[in-house]
Amino acid sequence: MAESFDLVVLGGGLGGYVAAIRAAQLGMKTALVERDKVGGTCLHRGCIPTKALLHTADVVNQLHEVGELGIKLKKDAFSLDYPAAMKRKDKIVTGLWRGVEFLMKKNHITVYKGTGRLTSATGVVVDGEKGQEALSGKDVLVAVGSEPRPLPNLPFDGQRVLSSDHVLDRDSVPASVLIVGGGAIGVEFASMYRDFGSEVTLVEMLPHILPQDDAEVAAELTRLLTRRGVTIHAGAAVDGIKVGKQSVAAQIKPKDGAAVPVEAEVLLVAIGRQAVTAGIGLEALGVKMNRGFIEVDGAYRTNVPHVLAAGDCIGGYLLAHVAAHEGMIAVEALAGDHPEGLSPERVPRVTYCRPEVASVGVTQEEAEAAGHKVKTGTFPFKANGKALILQESDGFVKLVADAETDALLGAHIIGPHASDLINEVALAKFLEGTAWEMGESVHAHPTVSETLHEAALVLQGHGIHV
Repeated sequence: MAESFDLVVLGGGLGGYVAAIRAAQLGMKTALVERDKVGGTCLHRGCIPTKALLHTADVVNQLHEVGELGIKLKKDAFSLDYPAAMKRKDKIVTGLWRGVEFLMKKNHITVYKGTGRLTSATGVVVDGEKGQEALSGKDVLVAVGSEPRPLPNLPFDGQRVLSSDHVLDRDSVPASVLIVGGGAIGVEFASMYRDFGSEVTLVEMLPHILPQDDAEVAAELTRLLTRRGVTIHAGAAVDGIKVGKQSVAAQIKPKDGAAVPVEAEVLLVAIGRQAVTAGIGLEALGVKMNRGFIEVDGAYRTNVPHVLAAGDCIGGYLLAHVAAHEGMIAVEALAGDHPEGLSPERVPRVTYCRPEVASVGVTQEEAEAAGHKVKTGTFPFKANGKALILQESDGFVKLVADAETDALLGAHIIGPHASDLINEVALAKFLEGTAWEMGESVHAHPTVSETLHEAALVLQGHGIHV
């Protein structure tokens, strides 16, 4: 006999376990199926471990600059102990993982460790530690996530051709690295490895790195990474890759100009991610797919009754916080509530390089293409007292608003604590705020958040400190 539940969740990442918790809070008897460890990609192979290593990289950089703070260090007084940094990363991950396991018990969620497969719209078979187990649910939520996408005809080998997953398992820093893909993942690892002393070459096929971000922000980040010694080729392709025993060789081919040969100890492929939807029974049920991603409606229902999906496996931004919100909305709608929908224009997006990059809403170009008459306000961190105190004065804040209604359309930040600052604008957009309201809101001094206030004043034509 199959064990019976109100909801069976396939996938224990943020999209899955958060949905499971919310379902349990709403009174549903809930099961969670996870083939590895609860927490998923974000906790074990993504957000948390990468940001732990990026923090180490940031501290390394700070130590090189402590002389300006009046702190004297003898020459070669410190060095990077990379295995120790990896142990710290693992400790953080393990602690959070145990916390998620506790939350499963606290909320009386039954966890099955194994690979789940849909046998019907309400039936799931789990191949796991206890052999094969059958589950049934009134509804099933698919939240199986995504994985790194390889280059065509060049599989990952974990030695010379790496995915972001492999980077987090290596016990040493490569002397040189060629990174293919200038999106958030590629840029973050380019920043980290450069701070750790690697020679870094970063290649992006589109006209600029961070192609989904504001062009001015991308240009500023290109300038700052280049100043740090990262070699960047935008508007270029990588061809003729040859994997050897000790290195990887390739040709970088710009749109215009001669090919540039490059050789590196490792090749890191960061060209995007693909859904982990194969082999879990979706095709047999007739679930509609689009390029490997599951199609859903506004309540995250598929075309097959009782089958829902959320998180990376449905496409979109492929961000952990998006997955969590999608999962909550799905189960709240399932319970008969009327949850607030998730608009892409309200989703904050962050790249955790040095300096950080964050955005919400549309770019100036996108706003103009949509027919808005646009006004913008930009304020540099070099004019902010707290940024100068922190020795992090590179970058700027850029606000985009409708010139006629003053409605905030987007915000784009490159600079210190961008990942924290962007949430103020995300809240303003949720509340349908205006640039005037942001300019009228009192910000504590000295703080880096004053840059948002100042940019709003600039946008209205009466900036104070520029």
